[in-house]
Amino acid sequence: MSTLDSKQFLIMGIVNVTPDSFYDGGRYSQIDAAVAHGLRLAQEGADILDIGGASSRPGASIVDPEEECSRVVPVIEKLARDFKGPISVDTTWSLTARAALKAGASWVNDISAARFDPQIANVVAELGATVVLMHSRKTPQTMQHAPSYDDVIKEVSGELLEAVSKFRAAGVGRERIILDPGIGFAKTFDHNIALLRGLERLKELGFPLLVGTSRKAFIGKITERETEQRLWGSLGSVASAYTRGARIFRVHDVKETLDFLKVFSTIENV
Repeated sequence: MSTLDSKQFLIMGIVNVTPDSFYDGGRYSQIDAAVAHGLRLAQEGADILDIGGASSRPGASIVDPEEECSRVVPVIEKLARDFKGPISVDTTWSLTARAALKAGASWVNDISAARFDPQIANVVAELGATVVLMHSRKTPQTMQHAPSYDDVIKEVSGELLEAVSKFRAAGVGRERIILDPGIGFAKTFDHNIALLRGLERLKELGFPLLVGTSRKAFIGKITERETEQRLWGSLGSVASAYTRGARIFRVHDVKETLDFLKVFSTIENV
């Protein structure tokens, strides 16, 4: 899958080639700026670079897959020349996934877990990619409209296993599947907290867990700080997730998260 077998954790650095992402929208929307940012994250210690061409924040507009390709493919091609770790494409579309994998990516990070485009499972299988299956419901436009669960851990687990079954049926090896509980996606504040507290139950599903909490709204609610001031709160959530079994962390702040986890994992010895 990557180097998890030889490392205690992996850090996925976020490269948003978008005008409207919730934290850094517009900063790296130009190809050269996005490539430079990706290389900077690599220098800071990122194990994986996650390249996205469409915002998935609540209320974000749908981006046509051809437009998405025009944003991410040139960035991936350039990064692949210098970055030797896995490059991930953050997409829900099979067209974008195929183009990105042919350009040098080897991971697909699908926030819809094939709900939006079932053909993405076939692309992952055909091209031998690793896939991150994230739990979500509805679409970014509607996902925060009164999300409801009777048992959020049980329901998220069940829906992730349904997604796993689709990818396994398409021919994706079990060893190439990673699960993400989807913090902030079709979840209230209480749902997010319950999921983080219950990560051990998701770990029991038998797949590596990726968690993306970086600078999200639930951290702002706890700390009463704006997005730009949520690093320290984000690190608190990383510590909690790590102790409960998560080993891949999708973050904006690579250097700080790496130093934090080096110390935390050494002391905790887990």
